[in-house]
Amino acid sequence: MPWVSYFDHGFQGPGGWYIEKSLTTLNKKDPVSEYNTQLWNTGIEANKEIARKQKRRLHYVSNVYVVSDPKNPDNEGKVFLYKYGKKIFEQLKEAISPAFEDEAAINPFDLREGANFKIKIRKVDGYWNYDKSEFDGVEPLFEDEDKLNEIFSSAHSLTDIIAPSEFKTYEELKEKLDRVLGLTGSVSTSTAESVAEDLEEVPWSNVNTESVADEPVISSAESTSPSEDEDAMDYFKKLAQD
Repeated sequence: MPWVSYFDHGFQGPGGWYIEKSLTTLNKKDPVSEYNTQLWNTGIEANKEIARKQKRRLHYVSNVYVVSDPKNPDNEGKVFLYKYGKKIFEQLKEAISPAFEDEAAINPFDLREGANFKIKIRKVDGYWNYDKSEFDGVEPLFEDEDKLNEIFSSAHSLTDIIAPSEFKTYEELKEKLDRVLGLTGSVSTSTAESVAEDLEEVPWSNVNTESVADEPVISSAESTSPSEDEDAMDYFKKLAQD
């Protein structure tokens, strides 16, 4: 598979920051998801707003080969794990399965018959916007087969990102959630040190700048398996089989 996806939560409370992967990625119960559902089900708008601020964020991760990066030329010619959000994922799906008959489908992940993706970022209404990003024409990344094989062998493991060992246990997450939100009665005042401590857990080199503000809020406050992801997964599986 050319990508993996996972959910996480990122918010600040009186007891510091909560920035953790969600166990719902593994189809397991997650304390934040449960708490958000409780808030949502009260029907109180103030509680719903809290649930919105604490909702899951969906991330995708793929291997990418950097063709050109004028601001960071040292990245050029290297393979990285790239984390992206719904906007770029929709553009990938559109390329693979165009909405119009006069548009040719391409597999962006194919080193021989794919196309370069040009990321263009703007700020719209205070949020980063990727709508101007686009694909180049279809062509091999390189004509040299040895070079293509070298790039392919440089790809990082995607399954490691969602391995169970990469997630904290339910009990660990529950303890942290209670501390951050002050749900246990033993809330410590948030200090610069405690915030910095929690922020050290975040791999900032891979932090995605895409906004999640436009993602719909599901009535249960959390969705466990978005249908569009299942459709895309089926499509990518078919590509892998072909």
